[in-house]
Amino acid sequence: MERAHSMLRADQPDTEMAPRQRRRPVLSCRECRRRKIKCDHNNPCAGCVQYKRRCTYQRSIDELNKRASGLSAQSPPLSPAPSQLNPPGRREPADITPCTSGDEHSYGLSSTHYATASLHALPLSSAAVSIDRQLVTEQAHNVPSVASISGGHDRVPWNRLPSQPVREHSAAAGPYDHLHRSQSLAGSAESVSRGSRSSTLQAPSRIINENGNYSQQSSVVTQEWQVVLNKTRDLGKNRTTGTAPELSSIISCYGEITGKDSGNVSFQQPEVAQLITQAAGFLGQCKNAAKGIKIGRPTRGLQPADIGLALPPRQTADAMVKLYFTAFESTHRILHTPSFWTEYRIFWEQPESTPLALRLKVLLAVSIGSSLYDHGAEDAALSNIEVVHHRIYDAEIWLAGPLEKDRLSIAGLQIYCLTILARQIFSIGGDTIWASMGSLIHTAMQLGLHRDPQHLPPMSSLQAELRRRLWATILDFVVQSALDSRMPPRISVDEFDTGPPLNVNDDEIDESIVMAQSHSTDTFTATSVQICLFESLPVRLSIVQALSNLQRELTYDHALHLSSQLTDAIQTSHYWMERTSGATLFHKNMLDYLIRRFMIPLHYSFSNQTRENRLYYYSLKLSVDAGIALISPEGSDAGPDAHFSKLMAMGGGLFREGIRSAMSAVTLNLLVLAQEQHLEGTMRRNFQSREVMKQAVKDLVKLSEERIRSGETNVKSHMFLKMILAQVGALENGKPVELEVARAARDSLEFCLGLLKTRAAHIDTGSPFEADLMVAGMDMGQGLGSIGLDLYWESVISDMGF
Repeated sequence: MERAHSMLRADQPDTEMAPRQRRRPVLSCRECRRRKIKCDHNNPCAGCVQYKRRCTYQRSIDELNKRASGLSAQSPPLSPAPSQLNPPGRREPADITPCTSGDEHSYGLSSTHYATASLHALPLSSAAVSIDRQLVTEQAHNVPSVASISGGHDRVPWNRLPSQPVREHSAAAGPYDHLHRSQSLAGSAESVSRGSRSSTLQAPSRIINENGNYSQQSSVVTQEWQVVLNKTRDLGKNRTTGTAPELSSIISCYGEITGKDSGNVSFQQPEVAQLITQAAGFLGQCKNAAKGIKIGRPTRGLQPADIGLALPPRQTADAMVKLYFTAFESTHRILHTPSFWTEYRIFWEQPESTPLALRLKVLLAVSIGSSLYDHGAEDAALSNIEVVHHRIYDAEIWLAGPLEKDRLSIAGLQIYCLTILARQIFSIGGDTIWASMGSLIHTAMQLGLHRDPQHLPPMSSLQAELRRRLWATILDFVVQSALDSRMPPRISVDEFDTGPPLNVNDDEIDESIVMAQSHSTDTFTATSVQICLFESLPVRLSIVQALSNLQRELTYDHALHLSSQLTDAIQTSHYWMERTSGATLFHKNMLDYLIRRFMIPLHYSFSNQTRENRLYYYSLKLSVDAGIALISPEGSDAGPDAHFSKLMAMGGGLFREGIRSAMSAVTLNLLVLAQEQHLEGTMRRNFQSREVMKQAVKDLVKLSEERIRSGETNVKSHMFLKMILAQVGALENGKPVELEVARAARDSLEFCLGLLKTRAAHIDTGSPFEADLMVAGMDMGQGLGSIGLDLYWESVISDMGF
């Protein structure tokens, strides 16, 4: 009878069951509650220290009630009593409670179905309303109402509701933690089918903060986005993924070396503390050596006139120009080979009467080719880099000069493109290429390169193909720089109709031929590689547009769709390169690199959440596979391609950022896998799964050493890679992690200091005034940040404060 009465009451829709309240206060930390283990209530507790987890405690409900009670006592209620709003005989819906604030009218929220009613006021499509209604209604069951805490006064506005519950949030978690914790991306299966709904919701909102005060919010509330600044670069929008716990020992060690107290008592042990002290000394010396090297750059002091306009001997210059055409004129067509060699001979025959534009074109072609030239001794290679730096600055000065006719021409565009390519190869402002692309693409469009030659007045086949090739090169520069800077591209597919270049060789087009005949795709020509790269432009442009879109978040469905198209482009280019006989190993690696590198940023925010949500495991697999492929390019029986390896060892801009993203994907996954296998006791049984990634990290260590020898001053990449290998080795051999990580940091900084000292000994310190400033300890560079942490890990270690 009693059971039947209970069932009858449950079937009555008008009867609301009182929510079950927890009698005992929550004393254990969230991680111990999640693991269902005993907590010693310390901060951090023993369990979190043992498993290297972040130890956090839930706010006391009594404390929140006191704050809410104090708030209600200080300010009058903003919503009338229900008796005043509901006259006798009239019943208001349980999920909407009208409340007023001045002349503005809004709706308070008092039940789990409050968001459903609020969504009717939004100017959204019916499909979007149905999706949002379902998602928000389901999430409302997991978020306690602030009305129950604040005594029925102001409710939480609907647009402040967290978009998705997080794994560590339980039903007993504090309401303020639910409202103010940065949410990670889709934590449940519903997120996969969210569709493409906007990430910004338009509505005025007043929210209650952790201090119990109300704050007025902007009319546009952007959810979950974070702008990460690295020096002067805006890395664009990044999801807040929290701190990677596997990096805690490494980041703590780095903090101790830089003088910040990490709170880890293991670094206070005598042996570890001594290693930290030694590492800090080596880091300071690396900083001074790096500043000494940078003082010799052209912008750091007065330089002799025309130092960059000098050329090497004719035979050496010929070999460098041939290397340029063999390697770089495959993917980025800028020059017409027969026309350039004609101008090149005139330059050597009459060097004094050669126009400055032609001289710069020759100098830049020689400089780019010198990056792959075998200089013999290391000192000769470093001296060549310094000379090339001056040539690039000379070209930049010419481009920035008064706007004359020779600047606004095809020849001016060629010099601009050569300068952009040289800057990225020799790491001259490679981080700011995106800013320079604005002027380049605007100049190209002003010259009409965005219109196909068939829509323009009649012209020769040479002029038509030069325009198509230059436009394809500029578009590739645009998408590559937009990907590296996390900025929107300067153009969309609707703003140009220029088609791909014809599949012809350079000797088949000239001023006397009006219409050139294109070869079939089976025939390899000097333009075949660029055509293959141009075919992948739509999907790569879509990727950078999706990553930089501030009005609509990238959904997992859309990311999978784009990655499928990108995979098809990679497979198509590989198939085409394999069945042609004229493509070299450098061409294959270069084409694969320029396309494949888009995969990791596309899945970056999803792959970092695989530990919390296994739905994103495919993103992790795609990122790791792409990272390993970028780190270990294709080779031959004789070994890796020497020219491509040399380019990766000294290149900046797009040639460096791709390796950085690969470094982030592989190293972080290696640490996660090693930690999981250590906790599960399968380190020795499943060692094969780590060996491929460990070998990739070792290859990165060698690459970092070569980059320092080739001119880079960043020693942190080498240090962190060695620390990662040390942590994995400590877990494998059962040694103290903090001790091994500190020793690896000390040894790495000592090794890098020797490399920097060797380079600094062969570089002129510039003017005596600058040398005196350096000796006096004045910072001529950007401080410690000039060799700072830029390992593409900004979002996973953002909470550490470094």
